[in-house]
Amino acid sequence: MDTPEVPEVATRSSSWFPPMLDAPGFEHLIVESHGARIHVATIGEGDPVVLLHGFPAHWWQWRDIAPVIARDGYRVICPDLRGTGWTAADDPRIERETHHQDLLALLDVLRIERARIVAHDLGAISANQLAYAHPERVRSLVQLSVPPMFMPFSLKLVGGFRHMPALLWHRRGRTLAGLFDPSHIAHPLPAETIAAYLSPMARPEVDGAVRRLFRHIAIPVSMQLARGTFARQRLLPPTLAVFGRRDHPWDEPLIRRLCGDLSRHAERYELAFVDDAAHFITDDAPSEVAALVLDWFERTT
Repeated sequence: MDTPEVPEVATRSSSWFPPMLDAPGFEHLIVESHGARIHVATIGEGDPVVLLHGFPAHWWQWRDIAPVIARDGYRVICPDLRGTGWTAADDPRIERETHHQDLLALLDVLRIERARIVAHDLGAISANQLAYAHPERVRSLVQLSVPPMFMPFSLKLVGGFRHMPALLWHRRGRTLAGLFDPSHIAHPLPAETIAAYLSPMARPEVDGAVRRLFRHIAIPVSMQLARGTFARQRLLPPTLAVFGRRDHPWDEPLIRRLCGDLSRHAERYELAFVDDAAHFITDDAPSEVAALVLDWFERTT
């Protein structure tokens, strides 16, 4: 089978809508596979590291973290997940495994047999799907602001899903700026930063995907967690789960109590907590996140 072409696209190309955000040192590619034209920002050279953004973000979420990882000798690959950023698809449908299948295709097209993966929020779903289904493709995993997939559900966690109803019933044209409220971020973001995160919402394809992302990925996977689907499997790649200490209700005592003996569910699993950071930990504490990621990579070589 012919390998799909991976054209390089200039950062300031007039073909980008909205205009591509600027971040020094990044190159931009379009990877075509399975009816999708996946936008990928890359930086650095060396062993591959894939960074999967959360919601409502895109590759630019890693603007302060990816260069630090790259300077340590890695090629850092930051795709826009289907339904977000500058990625486009012929078929607007999004199902539970869509991002997982896109991630597999991206690795294949880029000829990456095995990668280290860092994922936040929504991106952690596809990262874990890959780690459970294809552990041979994941050298190590760091997930941010998301509990272990094997952790049992507790009513004390309900507050962590308070944002879901509005997203399940999202109306086109409605701003998502409210997601960056004090309950989700410890240090208020400048208006221009929030505008940068939300700029792709000007694309009807992205605005229209909000409901599908939550109805067909977030909710079905949440139901799998509640039913213990992942707790009946064993996670093989070494995994680090990182939380901000101000990201309630993911408090350290509760998380450690619910997880219990981590070795029951995973070959190697650790928890870490960052002071003065909430759900959007990559904006609250980018230096601390980068340091934890590089330390984990070094300890799981």
